[in-house]
Amino acid sequence: MSKKVVTMGELMLRLSTPGHKRFVQAESFDAVYGGAEANVAIALSNFGLDAYFVSKFPNNPIGDSALNSLRRFGVKTDYVARGGERLGIYFFEKGTSIRPSKVVYDRANSSMATADPEDFDFDEIFKDAEWFHFSGITPALGEKGIKISQKAVEAAKRHGVKISLDLNYRKQLWGIDEFERVMPGLLQDVDVCFGWLSSVEEKKDEYQVADFSKETVDLDRFKNIFGKMIEKFNIKYVVTTMRENFSASHNALSAVIYDGKEIYQSKRYDFTIEDRVGGGDAFAAGLIYGLATGKNYKEALEFGVASSALKHTIGGDANLVTVDEVMDVVNGNTSGSVKR
Repeated sequence: MSKKVVTMGELMLRLSTPGHKRFVQAESFDAVYGGAEANVAIALSNFGLDAYFVSKFPNNPIGDSALNSLRRFGVKTDYVARGGERLGIYFFEKGTSIRPSKVVYDRANSSMATADPEDFDFDEIFKDAEWFHFSGITPALGEKGIKISQKAVEAAKRHGVKISLDLNYRKQLWGIDEFERVMPGLLQDVDVCFGWLSSVEEKKDEYQVADFSKETVDLDRFKNIFGKMIEKFNIKYVVTTMRENFSASHNALSAVIYDGKEIYQSKRYDFTIEDRVGGGDAFAAGLIYGLATGKNYKEALEFGVASSALKHTIGGDANLVTVDEVMDVVNGNTSGSVKR
């Protein structure tokens, strides 16, 4: 029987300019669906787990289309509530060379942002579940998002479900002070935290989470920060990716993980980018898959980084690769030769 994993968040309609056109040039947009936790669910489903997505979609044809966008990749939508005014939208302009990508949100009053905790039967949702993943984006949607996140975490703990939280700070959604007021309560006793809180260093102007550029990796600094978080919040693993931005089209990626005793750094991958969106979600899904299927945390980290590197070669939000394809990269096959 496959393992049941649950992710929760907002799915949005992504409207992208064709190719690398600017917003002001676009006469049409390419439409796909995406969102951090939905991206994780799709990747986990592709890896062979029973992935369930918790959200709320409008009860209209756009909501139907969004639902089908998950079902086509095997994600189970039993726990998607229906109702509300609209599906959130984000507009995406793909950068290239020295011009970065841009995102514009249009998600106010979306169905998920206005959802109530009563829309979800969390005891039923977490029945027989082994893992729950969500991100800081859901509480960033407003007071209702905070309450939904709190209720979900309480229920997951009540059912003995392992929890991972991607801090996923979005400054367009809320301020850092509000973020650091809300997140500690959600972080308590989680199994995996992706990213870190700057408050443990008391340097809020240097807030970092998940992706950042750094020429020299200071593992002692990571060990110090992660160690404080593990001690303060009783977290099992703290993990972060390390991104080197040579240009919008060329990045390198590795990651570190700390279990309170040993800090471990993954392999580093250098790649050309087709689509960067969802790279962090692909990493999260890969690490979760590794841990959920019995890999040790070092093996799980390597699987997650390889998974993320592959995602950068795929257009759209979701990582559409298999376990075998990820393992090829883990084992050093990065030549890109034709498979026959």
